[in-house]
Amino acid sequence: MPTIKVDANLDLFYEVTDFAEPWREHETILLLHGNAESGAAWYGWMPELSRDYRVVRPDMRGFGRSTPMPRDHAWSLDRIVDDFIDLMDALRIDKFYLVGAKVGGTMALHLAARHPSRVKTVSVLSSPTRGEDGGDRYRSWVELIEESGVEGWARETMAKRLGATFPPAGIEWWIQLMGRTAKSTQLGFIGAVPKVDITQDLLNIKCPAQVITTQDNPLYSVEKVRGWQQKMANAELLVLPGESYHVAATAPVACAKAVLDFIARHRS
Repeated sequence: MPTIKVDANLDLFYEVTDFAEPWREHETILLLHGNAESGAAWYGWMPELSRDYRVVRPDMRGFGRSTPMPRDHAWSLDRIVDDFIDLMDALRIDKFYLVGAKVGGTMALHLAARHPSRVKTVSVLSSPTRGEDGGDRYRSWVELIEESGVEGWARETMAKRLGATFPPAGIEWWIQLMGRTAKSTQLGFIGAVPKVDITQDLLNIKCPAQVITTQDNPLYSVEKVRGWQQKMANAELLVLPGESYHVAATAPVACAKAVLDFIARHRS
């Protein structure tokens, strides 16, 4: 099982997928998943991305097959970003394209601002920039997880993530994926999210940036997303049809192709 030892308390799991011709130079895309997920969340993207790129999919600390975190773990954006940089250093990958979904996009924007020499482009999908924007929601989630467990919370809150037209079997798959998250990890992480604020980071992102959302996103309106997207010096907004929050999951092929097109336009 591919892991790196980040510190005494964390084995970080990751997968590398690469089907590009072995005689060509392989550029790298780093994918950062959302809350209560793992690298498995990118299944719908892999046929599109891995044909021409080396794709790295880590499980964020505490999630997936990485070491669970205790509830009192001191969560911070800097520490999470350091984990991803440690991974890329271990893989001897200096520069890479960066993609993040939901809170994984929040991490991606922070990483792009903090390590500008490493990131060629950054693409984020349905990502918040201020945890306090959903503060009441996160606080109610803590109570729900304490009462019903992580799977019960995922089942109760899945509708807005995936929308009304996502297939029932697919909804159950996502519930089971998220439900495997350790309860201690989820409670600690959710409790820390309202303190997150990357507004200042947006001003420091110099690489080309792409922001993707849906027309009828139930959590963040297009106007709200455009408000922070325009704070970045070199950013564009793509609005896809639909009413799901998790557009990376509900429209994976369209999103992957949009990201590949964005990368192609900025490769020089």
